[in-house]
Amino acid sequence: MAAASDTIYALSSGNLPAGVAVVRISGPKAFDLARLLIGEIPSPRYAALRPIRRRNGQIIDTGLVLAFPSPNSFTGEDSLELQVHGSKAVVAALFDELSSEPGCRLAEAGEFSRRAFENGKLDLVEIEGLADLVVAETEMQRRLAVEHTNGHLSALYESWREKLVRARALIEAELDFADEEDIPGGVSAQIWPELSDLEAEITSHLAGQGRGEIVRDGFKVVIAGPPNAGKSSLLNALAEREVAIVTEVAGTTRDIVHCDLNLGGYLVRLYDTAGIRETEDVVEREGIRRAMALKETADLVLLLNEGDQPLMFTNIESVPVRYVATKIDKRHDLRIGEPYVIGISTKTGVGLDALRDLLVDEIEKKGGGGFVVPSRRRHAEHLRRCADALATSLENRDLPLEVRAEFLREASDELGRLTGRIDSETLLGAIFSEFCVGK
Repeated sequence: MAAASDTIYALSSGNLPAGVAVVRISGPKAFDLARLLIGEIPSPRYAALRPIRRRNGQIIDTGLVLAFPSPNSFTGEDSLELQVHGSKAVVAALFDELSSEPGCRLAEAGEFSRRAFENGKLDLVEIEGLADLVVAETEMQRRLAVEHTNGHLSALYESWREKLVRARALIEAELDFADEEDIPGGVSAQIWPELSDLEAEITSHLAGQGRGEIVRDGFKVVIAGPPNAGKSSLLNALAEREVAIVTEVAGTTRDIVHCDLNLGGYLVRLYDTAGIRETEDVVEREGIRRAMALKETADLVLLLNEGDQPLMFTNIESVPVRYVATKIDKRHDLRIGEPYVIGISTKTGVGLDALRDLLVDEIEKKGGGGFVVPSRRRHAEHLRRCADALATSLENRDLPLEVRAEFLREASDELGRLTGRIDSETLLGAIFSEFCVGK
């Protein structure tokens, strides 16, 4: 059974074979194992070339060794990193030697990061930023993750929590020591204007949730329109590869075809959908139904139509729709006007760069700005509960002072749950399961 007192190890680099494999070891026996494997331990945080041996003296490999004594390590424990040749046989032999030591085992997913959290090296927001940084694919995802990993978001939440704790302390002082000369009556009245400003700040911060989620999870763009409007051709042109089948036959696309793009450092999720029309074909009807449902969940709909054909309108109130005139190479005298925002030709490439710029502009309307924003639903839920409890305390002036203080306690507890000062085992298990074994 896994125990927190175990010494753990794992491969922390990429899949094997590789040029170099990094094996991480952390726990109370890390340095004892190091002495068995390499002999003399190098100076802390200095790399040394050492032969790595089995207990019988047989050399497994020669590699770089770095030692990180507690508490100055990623996990806060004694830790060791071995950089060996990235051979499956080398790593297997090293793992075999490590596993033979009692109390030493292969790490579980996210266990190194969890120990860092439990030893006070990182809080939950920083841990989640680290998870996002590991899987970041675009520049904006990297920036958002770095902002969270560096503790800027945590510092903001902790400053809010300190204001709430201070406010509660003043209220409790007035309640408990009202007869003392050092605690003038009505001192708690000083806190309410400050708390009102804090509520407005939290509410404004919550408004950035959409921006954070778009950067982290991607900007969802649905390409819609009638059959043969050029939807699949546009998907292929933007992806610069053959993603969807393109033919002259109407109704070729019957299911949703999806690909991800990196535009301006943002992750854009493109969806090609079935052409919208009346049809008796059961399969095509299902594709159209899925297309209509998908549009309702999009961040943006590109509604394609040949520029000289009657316009097709769609009933979408909650999602921005941008009309795009297609196949403009067929009509050189065609004038693009309202409601079209742009005209394109996937055959000649005309308008495609302008369309890419349009998409980036649309993203930045929603996802632009700074990166000190909530990027996960968990963040938003705790912040919303905090704001609600704070608002209840502020708005119900007729309530007894101790009841209003209790709502302030609820608000500060929600911020504590957000950063992990107040946590649950279920929440921790869900968060750390996102990590790979070596992290």
